Amino acid sequence: MIEITSRIQLDPREIQESFIRASGPGGQNVNKVSSAVELRFDAKNSPSLPEGVRERLMKLAGRRLTLTGEIVITAQSHRSQEMNRADALEKLVDLIRQATIVPKVRRKTKPTRASKEKRMDSKSKRGNVKKLRQGKPDY
Repeated sequence: MIEITSRIQLDPREIQESFIRASGPGGQNVNKVSSAVELRFDAKNSPSLPEGVRERLMKLAGRRLTLTGEIVITAQSHRSQEMNRADALEKLVDLIRQATIVPKVRRKTKPTRASKEKRMDSKSKRGNVKKLRQGKPDY
């Protein structure tokens, strides 16, 4: 089991990995070896995720989320397949950990009397500066 938090663990069978050829520099090796990793995780149908975490995860995934509810993560920054696998898994775990954080609910507040007075003072000072400019031009 892959531990995300103390309450959430992922079953490795929920994750599919496929290996593809990495783009970019690498000489002859880049044409022969499939070192990049494409990791797929079905977030929509995962039994390991609570409903709230699932919804936040699908919002956080952005363009990595497919229409079927799968999250696709590619990793190709390393030359070895094993390091790219670890990198892709770490990206997924980080994304799920971010989704576990419940955003704080914003409560509307009224401005304080002191803040209103401060605002009005600054507006009147600015108005006085503009009034001083309206005199005859200095030639």
